[in-house]
Amino acid sequence: MNDSSWVSTSMPYLTPREKGQPDAWGAEAAARGSKGSQRIAYAGEVPAPDEIAGLLGLTSGETAVVRRRVIELDGDPCELTDTYYPASIARGTRLAEKGKIPGGAVSYLAELGHAGVRVREDVIARMPSAEERDALRMGPEEPVLRLSRVTLDSDDRPIQIDLMVMPAHRQRLRYEIRIG
Repeated sequence: MNDSSWVSTSMPYLTPREKGQPDAWGAEAAARGSKGSQRIAYAGEVPAPDEIAGLLGLTSGETAVVRRRVIELDGDPCELTDTYYPASIARGTRLAEKGKIPGGAVSYLAELGHAGVRVREDVIARMPSAEERDALRMGPEEPVLRLSRVTLDSDDRPIQIDLMVMPAHRQRLRYEIRIG
């Protein structure tokens, strides 16, 4: 991958896929002549960390479901993503299992009756933790971007929280906003 040429947009990751379509990351990477994959490091119920509890409207330590993934491009790690769901939505579903979800979690959430209609993203730059640096195979002085995405349903309830960490020098985020 030419580091300076990768531009990421959020929209494909927010829109449910048609039956039989690959997940958004696999499709985006394939369209650029690469192979996008992910390794699910963990899936299941956890006590919600303070930040996640606040974003999901839970009390600190209340149960949430998390999917921890290492996102890879052509076999190399390029992003760490933890996706949290309220246990009331995800408990006992494929979201709480380690297996891959055909078409992606956004499509599966929609099948369960939970469609996102509004998204809020915050991006910050910071230095990675030692664990993040090792997982992303980064040098000691390379910063990361941390993108926090909150997906809300039509009643303005949070249904999914994504926390993504990616090497800053390998990313350019693009936001397009339609007015009117």
